[in-house]
Amino acid sequence: MKKFIAVAGNIGVGKSTLVNMLAKHLNWQPFYEPEAENPYLPDFYRDMKTWAFHSQLFFLTHRLRIHRRLIDQPHSVIQDRSVYEDAEVFARNLHLQGQMGERDYTTYWELYQVLSEFLPPPDLVVYLRASETTLLRRIHRRGRDYEREISQNYLHQLNQLYESWVNNFGLCPVLTVPADDMDFVEHPGHLALIVQKVQQKLTGKDVVVFDPEEVANGRNYIVEKG
Repeated sequence: MKKFIAVAGNIGVGKSTLVNMLAKHLNWQPFYEPEAENPYLPDFYRDMKTWAFHSQLFFLTHRLRIHRRLIDQPHSVIQDRSVYEDAEVFARNLHLQGQMGERDYTTYWELYQVLSEFLPPPDLVVYLRASETTLLRRIHRRGRDYEREISQNYLHQLNQLYESWVNNFGLCPVLTVPADDMDFVEHPGHLALIVQKVQQKLTGKDVVVFDPEEVANGRNYIVEKG
């Protein structure tokens, strides 16, 4: 039976890498966010308060369209970042920072809620949780120029919004991965453990958690391809 997983998490936590690795082990189709040229970005960076609504509306439309395409895929799919994060984390953060006014944000939020009601949700959200220290270390390690100015405070704000979103998200099950303690790139056993937990969650097991002992002994797990 076709399945749809969305991998969520803050900047630098390892979403794209995990999507790629899970797709290989589960023999599913990975889906990475295709880059789209937002025509409002130059104006947005010059004057965020004036153009935040327009820019976020473009991104929302783009991500809603992608979500719809994923639903129509004939094969099981793993997605890198969901439409929910765009609205409930990044747009909300702009509002909290005062970059998007109350009237514009209310209009944006109501549009997002109405449109998202027509989209079938994923079967599972895999949420990678990591501290700001871990995120900054990984961001610096991958060395993207446009990420050099990301501050710990900004990541902290996003982390708080991610936690609020995950704690209140009821559209599908959520599997929270303790990304501070797990390095699925360097330690294959950690990837195997994540694969095991994902499969347990997809089969309907109510409580699926990462026990600290099994995380510590993650190298003993053997990956089974689905």
